[in-house]
Amino acid sequence: MRLMPLVLTAAALAAALPAAAQEKIKLRVMGMPLSTGMIHKNKEQPFFETLAAKTGLPLDVDYKPLDSTGVKEFEQLRVMKTGIYDIVGLRMGQVSRDEPTILGLDLVGLNTDYKTAKKVVGAYQSFVDLRLQEQFNLKLLGVWPFGPQVIFCKPPIKDLASLKGMKVRILDGVMAKFMERVGATPVTMAFGEVAQGLKLGTIDCAVTGPSSANSAGWPETATHMYVLGLQVAVQGYAINMNSWKKMSSDQQIKLRGAIEGLTDDIWKYSEELWSDGVRCNTGQEPCTTGKKFKMTLVKPTPKDVAFVQNAVKDISLPAWAEACDKVNPNCSANWKKTVGPIIGIK
Repeated sequence: MRLMPLVLTAAALAAALPAAAQEKIKLRVMGMPLSTGMIHKNKEQPFFETLAAKTGLPLDVDYKPLDSTGVKEFEQLRVMKTGIYDIVGLRMGQVSRDEPTILGLDLVGLNTDYKTAKKVVGAYQSFVDLRLQEQFNLKLLGVWPFGPQVIFCKPPIKDLASLKGMKVRILDGVMAKFMERVGATPVTMAFGEVAQGLKLGTIDCAVTGPSSANSAGWPETATHMYVLGLQVAVQGYAINMNSWKKMSSDQQIKLRGAIEGLTDDIWKYSEELWSDGVRCNTGQEPCTTGKKFKMTLVKPTPKDVAFVQNAVKDISLPAWAEACDKVNPNCSANWKKTVGPIIGIK
C-alpha cells in the first residue's frame, strides 16, 4: 500500500512529459523591409512562416517585416537588446553606427564579387558574432549578401567623377568617406524613403543592388545605373541570447541549421536576382523577376575599377580601423589576421 502514492506520482509525471515537450516556443521575428523585394518575398517570409514545419520544433512564429514594426533600420541593435523581438534580420550597414565591428564584413572595395565575399564572411563572421554577444546580447546565426551595390542617379553620369557636387544616399559611414573622396555629399536615408527622395530632388543618386532598386521603383525616376560594384551589402540573422538559452541544445542545432540553410539559399538566389535586375532595369531580355524599365546602363571605366580596388587600403580600412579600434581595441588587428590574407593586406 505504501508504494501506491509513488506509483501515482510517477504516472502523473509520465503523463505530463509529452505536454511539456510540446510546449510552444514563441519567436517574435523582425525581418527585412518589404521594400527590399524578391529576397524578402520569395525566401525570407516563406521561410519564417513555415519554420515550425521545416524544423519539427514546436514554434509559434510571429513574423513582421521591418517596415511594419515602427522600428527604424539604425535602431535594430538597441531594440533587440531589450528583448522585444527574438530574431532579427539585421540591416548590417545601417546598424554599424552602433557597432562598427560589423563593417569589417563588407568595407567599400573589399567585396566586389560573390566569391571574395564568401571568403571574407567565413573568415570574419565569428568576430562579429562575439562582439554582438558581448555588447547587445545577440547571437549571429547567418550572413548573406544582396550582391554588388551599384549607383543609381537621376542626373546623367558617366563615371565616379560625375558624382562631384551631387547628394548620394549611402549605406554606411565608410561609404560616406568614399563618396566624400570623389567629391559627392553623402546622405543617410532609410531605404524606403529613397524613391521619394529621388523624385523630390532631396538626393541625386543612391546606392543599392539592381533587383532591390527595381522592386522599390527607383528606375521610375533614376535614369542612369552605373554598374560599378562598391560592396555586397551583407545582411544577417541574429537571435536574442535570452531566447537562445531557453532552447535545448537539440533545438538550438535545428534552428541554427535551418537558418544556415536559408542563408546558403539566399547566396545563390542573390546572384540570379542581380543579373536579372540589371536586365530588367535597362529593358533587356530575359527579365523574369522584375518590372522592365529603360535606364541607361553605364559600364565601369578602368580608372574607376582601379580606384575601387584600391579603396580598401586607401580609404575604407583607415577610416574604419580608426572608428572601430576606439570602441573595440582588437578590431582592426583581428581583421588583418583573418581577412587581410584573402586580399593581400597585412
